[in-house]
Amino acid sequence: MAKRVLYVQYTNPAVYPPLLHSACILADQGWQIRFLGTGAHGADDLQIPPHKNIAISKIGFMSAGFRQKLHFALFHLWVIFVALLWRPNWIYASDLLSCPSAVCLKLIGFHVVYHEHDCPTRSSHSAPLALLRESRRRLTRAVDFCVVPNEQRARMLKEDVMTNRPILTVWNCPMRGEIQQPKQGKKGDQKLTLFYHGSIVPSRLPLDIIRAMAQLPEEIMLRIAGYETIGHRGYLSTLRHTAAEYGLENRLEFLGAIPQRADLLTRCREANVGLALMPLQSADGNELTMLGASNKPFDYMACGLALLVSDLPDWTELYVTNGFGKSCDPSDSRSIADALRWFLAHAPETAAMGEEGRKKILAEWNYEKQFAAVADRLIQAEHGWNAPAPM
Repeated sequence: MAKRVLYVQYTNPAVYPPLLHSACILADQGWQIRFLGTGAHGADDLQIPPHKNIAISKIGFMSAGFRQKLHFALFHLWVIFVALLWRPNWIYASDLLSCPSAVCLKLIGFHVVYHEHDCPTRSSHSAPLALLRESRRRLTRAVDFCVVPNEQRARMLKEDVMTNRPILTVWNCPMRGEIQQPKQGKKGDQKLTLFYHGSIVPSRLPLDIIRAMAQLPEEIMLRIAGYETIGHRGYLSTLRHTAAEYGLENRLEFLGAIPQRADLLTRCREANVGLALMPLQSADGNELTMLGASNKPFDYMACGLALLVSDLPDWTELYVTNGFGKSCDPSDSRSIADALRWFLAHAPETAAMGEEGRKKILAEWNYEKQFAAVADRLIQAEHGWNAPAPM
């Protein structure tokens, strides 16, 4: 019987490229993959690439309120039922909201890996969140192993739940097959196209980008592919309104949420510089530990784009010192403008940065290489083991 992995996430799994990459890697090796997820506000259009060994089942999105709590409970009952019926060799649980059913399935006897993309917030003390955090604590102390996107997140997880289970770090890199062909520059082309993809929120795409563009020639434009989140509904309208205030309507292009990553990366390749900005100061633990967790810079590099990143010490060391881009203060329009002005005046150097980044992704920073240790553990644990019989 073919080996099986059941992915569990209480959102649209296509929002998280690492899930798509790991599933494709395993599916290419003959594993049967099944995703159980839900809809997602703003990101419902995102899709998992088709594969003969990958199946997707989702229930609809439910907005906050009592009905959402019932929806959440029914989702986890559904997960348990499918697991007992389908008998996967592994449960691949992702993030806090997947923990309740994952911990139950671990107690039943399934192998479980817990991949935490985002740290749970500490700002709320609600009873539901407390229950979720307790299920996370129980799960992370019992799972076969955990996966996080960098060493900082590994330390945070270990300190928070006091687990002694193995924790593997996997950067959120693209797959080798997603790396674009080398770009052929056009002589005399003085245009500079900026590209941003992902959730459209102030901390990732600040209004100072537009204010910086207002200080620069018309040859600079910004192309945005992404979606609004529940916490920042209306921010896209704010961006449009601010652009109109500065007379930049024709220099911004909104592509919406592009369903397939392959199409997203094709559009990305058309640009020159990718925006991967994080606030220099934040009370959010996730925003403070995004090196390796953010797929944006790696995706841009795979498409041959130079990078504009925040002037954070670790980001500067990894991306700027190594020659893949420039840094700026994302809260200072003059700092952003200075960096963009350099790109505009140094087109050959900008193109060379993009090509060096593309080569780096091909050689080292790709998901096949990052995920190898996880794949080995999945295979090793499988020898001589069968999933629990249906109850």
